[in-house]
Amino acid sequence: MAEKPPFIKSREIKVVHEIPLGRIQRFWEELKKGKVLATKCQRCGALYFPPASDCSKCLASNMDWVELSGEAIIKTFTYVSVRPETFQQTMPYMLAIGELKEGVKVLAWLEGVNPSSVKVGMKVKLVAKITPEGNPIYEFVPLE
Repeated sequence: MAEKPPFIKSREIKVVHEIPLGRIQRFWEELKKGKVLATKCQRCGALYFPPASDCSKCLASNMDWVELSGEAIIKTFTYVSVRPETFQQTMPYMLAIGELKEGVKVLAWLEGVNPSSVKVGMKVKLVAKITPEGNPIYEFVPLE
């Protein structure tokens, strides 16, 4: 069996991807202002979050912007203690899937709650937030 050649670790490299926003740019602009938007198909009424430029149900391209209430109920959740390599500098965190009052399901971080007190059916709110790096994001926070 051939021996593996020796390697040394030189340094960690940070890669930042620039993602073109296109027709969903308004979502990110409004998120910076504290508003959470979805898109709704003008033809069939399908609601999309995160926003979509085109409807995958009827293939239409005419979408309206809809502001979401943010009111949701947790459908499932997990506590992430074994983090992916790119999240090693992050403390363990919670992820939840919440069903918004408007009917869409959203995957987001769940903040401001003790992991042992989270329950399926718990009322939460989807809110906009700016990270320390200045990036707009959304997350769930408890309502109870």
